[in-house]
Amino acid sequence: MRNKFFTIASALSLAGVIGTSVALAASVHFKGGKNAGPSFQDLGVTLEARGTLAGLGNEDLLITLEATGDPTATCTNPAGSTQPPGQNPAEVTLTGVQSIPASAIKNGNVSFDVTTAQPVSPIPGAPDCPNTKWTERILDISFTSAKITVEQPAGTIVLTANCTFDDGIATCTD
Repeated sequence: MRNKFFTIASALSLAGVIGTSVALAASVHFKGGKNAGPSFQDLGVTLEARGTLAGLGNEDLLITLEATGDPTATCTNPAGSTQPPGQNPAEVTLTGVQSIPASAIKNGNVSFDVTTAQPVSPIPGAPDCPNTKWTERILDISFTSAKITVEQPAGTIVLTANCTFDDGIATCTD
């Protein structure tokens, strides 16, 4: 009878530990209070996002930043002298990824710092210039939105934050 009680108690205890791990991973959020979220820095042609996550489990993380914006570009003729202003190619979407090992997560918390890749520039075929012999270069991007996706482990999304920018100030919802 005693062994049976011990076996049942052990099983219940193990179930509680497993349930706690799942519950922690299911409550992933940005650390810092009710309106907490990532901070962003516009680096010209890339966007950087930083923040601290809480409520994580003990598995590797994958953080993806996807940012969309309106580029400003110039067109230069083959002689290299003419750069007519106002060359604004179509909206671009840039992505950056950061992998964080489980060993970096302390008490369910970890900080991240992820930056998008740069856009392709010069733009192949110079579609916004007078002809394909010109060179079109992106000089700046006015970012309009960003999406941060947190996966733990990779393939299992535990948090998504959709952010919009108004005069450089981000508003995010998750």
